[in-house]
Amino acid sequence: MNIVELRKENKLVNLFCTLAEIPSPSLKEDKVIDWICNYCNENNLSCETDDYKNIYIKIPATDETKESVLLSAHMDVIGDDSPIVVRLDGDLIKANDRTLGADDKAGITNALYFATELNKRSDIKHGGLEILFTRDEESGMSGIKHADFSKINSKYVLVLDSDALGQCLVAGASYVMVDLKINAPKGGHSGNDIGDESRENAAKLIADLISVMPQGVFYSENGQVITSCNLGGISAGDINVTNVINTDAHATYSIRSSNKAKENELIATMQGAVDGFNKEYENIATATIVFTEKMPMFEKNEDEYLPILFETVAKKIGLEPEISTFHAGAETHIYANEKNAKGEKFSPYLIGLATVCNMHSSSEYVDYKSMIKGQELLTELFEAYNK
Repeated sequence: MNIVELRKENKLVNLFCTLAEIPSPSLKEDKVIDWICNYCNENNLSCETDDYKNIYIKIPATDETKESVLLSAHMDVIGDDSPIVVRLDGDLIKANDRTLGADDKAGITNALYFATELNKRSDIKHGGLEILFTRDEESGMSGIKHADFSKINSKYVLVLDSDALGQCLVAGASYVMVDLKINAPKGGHSGNDIGDESRENAAKLIADLISVMPQGVFYSENGQVITSCNLGGISAGDINVTNVINTDAHATYSIRSSNKAKENELIATMQGAVDGFNKEYENIATATIVFTEKMPMFEKNEDEYLPILFETVAKKIGLEPEISTFHAGAETHIYANEKNAKGEKFSPYLIGLATVCNMHSSSEYVDYKSMIKGQELLTELFEAYNK
């Protein structure tokens, strides 16, 4: 079977391929936004955009005693505006010589197809379906940060952006940027002044300080990394100049954590090392350290209802579910720190409805059979949620 035959045979796959063929780099998603809005109009789906061009789709409840659920995915992909030609390689859909964009066109596809089918059904009583498609997740998450959460009534959010079918990820790490600087103001000549004990080389000092700083896994639970610290880079002096006692040095770190207490403990440990340094080198050199939160953490909440339901449904249809955490960022992190129109704090989960491999590279692919199975999983989950 080739890609043309498969697209004729399966509407879900055809929808994915159609979306994948529309280039939508971050902040250049206009073509896919227009296509989705037109698709919604043609399929009688209620659709609107906000001032940032995020898309909101709603299917009204057929049973007001039940609660709605939100599906979320992002429209931008890694890649440029060049043409995208999809092809079939066994069970894998790939693109010729560029990124496929299955991250997150697979999520968009499953949400949009499910909404289309649900809108046709009269046999299921449900509390309503809400969908939010965002812009610019890949480069800055500006879409979700500009989202109008007053438009959303759902408490539970399924972010369809995981890369493995059957995943339900319940917590994700924050990202804190760390700037470490040392100033040893006297400096001097490496010959004439090297014996002056009041002069220290900032390059050597930052090396000494880094040697006592945490690096790697700081805290883990059940074999999963919860809190970590990673040295990004070091800058000091000029590698081609050896006759100067360096006065300034700079290093950067990233901290990731899905546990606030452990994040605070790590920050205190690093601050303590700097305080100890400043005490040791008083009147000779000064170290400063600045912690800047770039992304809030997605902490696991105490509500186990949806993960348990997901696990039950996945097993029912023959999938082995993975209920776990992830040591990176996603739109779940923004939802976890926001509230819906009712003033309720969102309960988000990162959900895998397709297996996508080699994301962001020219060898990216999606297993189309996993995407079909993902649609079955989503359908069964929604029905179980509304029982």
